[in-house]
Amino acid sequence: MITQTTPPKPRFQTERVFTIVGGHFIHDIYTAFLAPLLPLIIERLSLSFTLAGVLTWALNLPAVLNPFIGYLADRLSVRYFVILAPAVSATLMSMLGLAPDYLTLFTLLLLVGVSIAAFHAPAPAMIGRMSGNQVGKGMSLFMAAGELGRTVGPLIAVWAVSTWTLSGFYRVMVIGWAASLLLYWRLRQIPARTEKPQQISGLMRAAKRLFIPLFIMVIFRDFLLTCLSVFLPTFLKTEGASLWAAGAALAIWEFAGVGGALASGILSDRIGRKPLLFAAIASSAVIMLLFLNVSTSLFVPTLLALGFTSLSTGPVTLAIVQDHFPDNRATANGLFLSVVFLIRPVSAAAVGLMGDHFGLRAAFTWSALIALLALPAIFWLPDSRAERD
Repeated sequence: MITQTTPPKPRFQTERVFTIVGGHFIHDIYTAFLAPLLPLIIERLSLSFTLAGVLTWALNLPAVLNPFIGYLADRLSVRYFVILAPAVSATLMSMLGLAPDYLTLFTLLLLVGVSIAAFHAPAPAMIGRMSGNQVGKGMSLFMAAGELGRTVGPLIAVWAVSTWTLSGFYRVMVIGWAASLLLYWRLRQIPARTEKPQQISGLMRAAKRLFIPLFIMVIFRDFLLTCLSVFLPTFLKTEGASLWAAGAALAIWEFAGVGGALASGILSDRIGRKPLLFAAIASSAVIMLLFLNVSTSLFVPTLLALGFTSLSTGPVTLAIVQDHFPDNRATANGLFLSVVFLIRPVSAAAVGLMGDHFGLRAAFTWSALIALLALPAIFWLPDSRAERD
């Protein structure tokens, strides 16, 4: 009698996952420098809030490259994109203080955006393949590392600019180069491509079903995230806070997001992606409105709750993309992230415009209300194969 054996479930490759997670942590330390330095840059170059918001265009416009990088990553090994990105981003972000004018600053940030795209298109796909049947867990660790990097980044930025001033800020780039050397040592033999990628025609048919409701959700949700990630230090400074206090508030928000990112992906493996997304977006909008009206004693607890909820959606959305495209992880991830990164500067410019005309407090209030419009789109998301089974 012939007996059929069940193939073993793909295992979670802890060591390899944590190698890429560590690279994400270092990389995103540097990409978090803009927001805490923005008040000084605005003052130095005499920028309006609108022009300051447009700076995020430079960081996000190269996201149009994400689908192409992802397409290559599913067919060729682009591990060196992941290896070199921390060093490149560190070098360019550390030179922001040397920019003599707005055009130079915009160009530096545009080049950083290329480095961000080169890292973020293949890296989550690599983690997805190494996570076995625990994709939510892998995405949680990846996103939590990014949030932790963006927690540490503002503190390092404020410390460095206080120690060396903007013109001496370039000294902090050395950590990024050390990280790239470590990534080279650990990743130089790890494949970074899919063995049997799906044809692009099949990918696009599935992408239409998933991405239309997913992008609608992201568009409305991103107003709230942009307010906090780009304008929180500037908002607090206009309310009378010091640069240190404003930078610390951003770090507290990001630190709470580490917990949210860690919990959300793991929980979504158990209770489902859509229920968790609904709870996270709805609660973050309500907490944002509370945050704008709390007393001083409740400021930090409310900010922690806001960070935990608002930043918990990232791992879940990435896991949804990985669930639906197991044979084209990098391509689908690149396509998704390209739209996400391109939406972000639009919302940043819109928030900046609202801030110029009505004040940043009003812009924060309206952004929280706009985020609630994301909720209906969650119900339109298709179920993955794993959820249907």
